[in-house]
Amino acid sequence: MPVAKKTIQSLNAFVRGEHYRVQQILGNHSEKRRGKEGVVFRTWAPNAEKVSVVGDFNHWDPEKNPCVLLEDTGVWEAFLTGVKPYDAYKYAITGKNGQTVLKSDPFALHFETPPANASKVLELSPFRWTDSRWMKKRAAQKHFQSPMNIYELHMGSWRRYSDGSLFDYVKLAQELSVYLKEMGYTHVEVMPITELPYDGSWGYQVTGYFAPTSRYGTPDQFKEFVNIMHRAGIGVLMDWVPAHFPKDAHGLYEYDGGPCYEYADPKKSEHLGWGTRVFDYTKPQVRSFLISSALYWIEEYHIDGLRLDAVASMLYLDYDRQQTGWTPNIYGGRENLEAVEFLQNLNQTILTLHPDVLMIAEESTAWPLVTKPPHVGGLGFHYKWNMGWMNDILHYISLEPVYRPFNHDKLTFSMFYAFSENFVLPISHDEVVHGKRSLIEKMPGEYAQKFAGARTFLGYMMSHPGKKLLFMGCEFAQFIEWDYRKELDWLLLDYESHRQFQHYVKTLNHFYLKHPCLWQVEDSWEGFQWVVADDYSQSVIVFRRIDEEENELVVVCNFAPVTRYNYRFGVKAARGYTRVLCSDDAEFGGAAICDQTRYRCEKVPMHGYDQSICITIPAFSVSWYKPVGLKKNKPVLAVEDAPKDKDQDS
Repeated sequence: MPVAKKTIQSLNAFVRGEHYRVQQILGNHSEKRRGKEGVVFRTWAPNAEKVSVVGDFNHWDPEKNPCVLLEDTGVWEAFLTGVKPYDAYKYAITGKNGQTVLKSDPFALHFETPPANASKVLELSPFRWTDSRWMKKRAAQKHFQSPMNIYELHMGSWRRYSDGSLFDYVKLAQELSVYLKEMGYTHVEVMPITELPYDGSWGYQVTGYFAPTSRYGTPDQFKEFVNIMHRAGIGVLMDWVPAHFPKDAHGLYEYDGGPCYEYADPKKSEHLGWGTRVFDYTKPQVRSFLISSALYWIEEYHIDGLRLDAVASMLYLDYDRQQTGWTPNIYGGRENLEAVEFLQNLNQTILTLHPDVLMIAEESTAWPLVTKPPHVGGLGFHYKWNMGWMNDILHYISLEPVYRPFNHDKLTFSMFYAFSENFVLPISHDEVVHGKRSLIEKMPGEYAQKFAGARTFLGYMMSHPGKKLLFMGCEFAQFIEWDYRKELDWLLLDYESHRQFQHYVKTLNHFYLKHPCLWQVEDSWEGFQWVVADDYSQSVIVFRRIDEEENELVVVCNFAPVTRYNYRFGVKAARGYTRVLCSDDAEFGGAAICDQTRYRCEKVPMHGYDQSICITIPAFSVSWYKPVGLKKNKPVLAVEDAPKDKDQDS
């Protein structure tokens, strides 16, 4: 029976790279032909010699249901009757080498539960969403001027049943939504839940780009996960991996007997360090496949944003390669031009169709304009993970305090580039595995000092410009490194020090949400001002965070194990300052060195201001101060000390 003209037109658009919902025509779909109800199977295998469908419905016999090649599209099709929902199937694909390999369907919406790896016959039924309030709020929200406090989650190791079995999507959402709301998080970022063969990849080696992993349930159950989170007021971000895929025989690897989804050039085709294959961004069909996948999660599952993993590996031809292991681009450079074009196209497409959906890059280099629009040469992301800040601060806090004065620039250097991009400050899963130690264990000193140091670090992080991300378990100071094979050590909350630490993080999170000074102006010096940046000998920094109404918080950080008495710094015109939060308070497990909360301003010029206050700064602490009796018409800076421009002020 001739294929419908509309289908051929859609397939031709796919071939041109212009079809961005290609899962609607490839994969498996119910169809009626010549009065018979059946299922049509379509797969893209342009270099295959022959293709057939095998599955539960034909006893996995590759001779029973051969596919036909549809014109010049590279797409093979078979129409089968007697196929039932949830039947397992694969494609038997014979390449030009004469070898036949069983491949799962790249466009399948559901898979067998690993270690099984066959695709499942499934068409999604209409889902009753009840998150309209959230979706309207998302559409109206100005996210750059809004708080964003992200909890990074691995679904299989947050909580489990007592026998070690996994929560399904719904059970997880029911418990997680309550916890995140109580703790003061605005978003959850789930590590990849796209179907994967190997648990140890944590989801970053994907075989099913259109299927939520069946480890935790069905597609409808994942929709309910998102629905529950939205109804609790929690946004859902999802890790998505367009950079590479694994070499599992049943997956995308040499799908039609040779390079198909990957580059053919051996100098471009493989990530040597990861043992994975690299998508060929020159192929329009591959671009269509990936952009369709991104849109699918946004449109079908109401995902609020995608965080793209390993963007740096996409951008550079010499990424993780020896000097002779790569070929320069047409201009003689090391930039992967087609990957750049793909990212720009991806981000522009999503911005056009879904302007309220966030696109976030894990990009670890100094590539310029990551968060600037494509029309000015940017990549078009909304946010970039600030890996420079992350590396600097984790190096700094791991040092014994005696060495910190010689590394003070690790605290302050980030402000040289803080407004060059829109940043997320990440303390992610990557920083608490593989011998890097947990966050609390990175802190030097004995037990109490570790907790004090961690409270200080998180206080500084929440006050620094940029949206926030913290990996699960860090909020209650898990001591051991993260292990994906078991749940977090929640038993630690039986101990007072860990309960107090969790209470501190909860208090800090809600403090952050309540104070626009900490998130409303993050793209310019209008929202940040150094007061004391160079007191390296005492490991103290002081800075102001300012909102659009010019309300301020003064943040005082002491990264030394020494209490600083009679510490004076300049302040703007006010009668005095009130300490509104301190990480050293007894309720958080601190020493409560200073119980004074109000400080009168004195006419002692300092740091460019015509008055100052004198305070006690507890060891290993962060304190936040608000002005009292602000005289808004009085100049902030003394005339003789006032900078000529904002750059000097910075």
